[in-house]
Amino acid sequence: MSQLLYEGKAKKMFTTDEPNVLRVVYKNDATAFNGQKKAQFEGKGRLNNAICTKIFKMLQEKGIPTHYIDTISDTEQLVKAVSIVPIEVVVRNVVAGSLSKRLGVDEGETLSRTIVEFYYKSDELGDPMINSDHALAMDIATKEELKEIRRLALSINESLQAFFAEANILLVDFKIEFGKLKETGAIVLADEISPDSCRLWDKETHEKLDKDVFRRNIADLPETYEKLLKRLEDVK
Repeated sequence: MSQLLYEGKAKKMFTTDEPNVLRVVYKNDATAFNGQKKAQFEGKGRLNNAICTKIFKMLQEKGIPTHYIDTISDTEQLVKAVSIVPIEVVVRNVVAGSLSKRLGVDEGETLSRTIVEFYYKSDELGDPMINSDHALAMDIATKEELKEIRRLALSINESLQAFFAEANILLVDFKIEFGKLKETGAIVLADEISPDSCRLWDKETHEKLDKDVFRRNIADLPETYEKLLKRLEDVK
């Protein structure tokens, strides 16, 4: 019988009849500012599931290892069971959000090189930024695992930039998580890649096509995500 294993801000995770396969259900909830701002939007789960499915399939075709197995309904996926590495990896190509405030640089400035940041995954501590030395000292990951995580993050960034460029979209930044497969311990991309976890701007107008429309009360979230999905549907 299926049991609820975990419920996060945007997803629920259930067991299946197979011990190394889990069922993910995308919720209609939206949160911002570490859960301080909350709302529900009809259809958001369906949209995130569809967008994430397209992205994960593309990444797998590019040789990126992920936990994704299949999409089984409008809001559900099957994924491989992993042990999540408690590090949120943020990849930045353009200055925006907290980086703009931290460095005093205007939003929209293209970085001369991609920045990869690590954050300790802890709601209680507010997901503080850490570096590799912190991760090693806290036994969060090994040196080899951190090297592989960084390598995969940069490879994912390269594939995503090309993918979104086909839809005339600028990939500003994104957050990803990695896990270790239960059977082998291999590092794979886990969690999700969606407009909840990316900053995506129209290349010409810089219209926001991500959760910033909710964070900043700019536009309707479902309409924005629907617009993004339609643009991505044309990408081969």
